[in-house]
Amino acid sequence: VQLQASGGGLVQPGGSLRLSCAASGRTFVYYAVGWFRQAPGKEREFVAGITWNGGNTHYADSVKGRSTISRDNAKNTVYLQMNSLKPEDTAVYYCAADRRPRRYLTTLIQDYNYWGQGTLVTVSS
Repeated sequence: VQLQASGGGLVQPGGSLRLSCAASGRTFVYYAVGWFRQAPGKEREFVAGITWNGGNTHYADSVKGRSTISRDNAKNTVYLQMNSLKPEDTAVYYCAADRRPRRYLTTLIQDYNYWGQGTLVTVSS
């Protein structure tokens, strides 16, 4: 499975962006997917996750209420809609897939097996 994240860019505070994570491979539809981000000088952190069928989602407190994760398995794509963006949301955003069947969404980086290359989101006026 190969993942490619896109949709980043420069946006003003209060603006919106939709990130996309496009995957190759038919097994992607069976994997949970997470979005992570890494700001300059900081560790990579979990942002949002979604189960294989979209039935369960989980968000970091820092983005809860401002972001929505969704997926279209017919298109092998997962989305992260981010609204009311703040300068502290500036980071490289990565999508990742967890191939193991779990009864819960994991937020741990080491549990994700496949990673995209990242897309830069800059929130600045």
